[in-house]
Amino acid sequence: MAKPNTVASLNDAELVAALDEAKGELFNLRFQLVTGQLDNYSRIKQVKKDVARAMTELRSREIAAAEALEEANG
Repeated sequence: MAKPNTVASLNDAELVAALDEAKGELFNLRFQLVTGQLDNYSRIKQVKKDVARAMTELRSREIAAAEALEEANG
């Protein structure tokens, strides 16, 4: 999950799974940073961006679904 195009092509379940995986990886990277075992510091920034992309896509889908529901009801 590196590009916005990739994130947009995932369905909701896959997107949530990718988000969970990225959050887990970020936790592990932060743990490695604290213990002094982290070699690639730039990976933290990459994973944080992946988390943000996934969360942004989920939120935009949530807003679109709410707008569609509102249009259908009123």
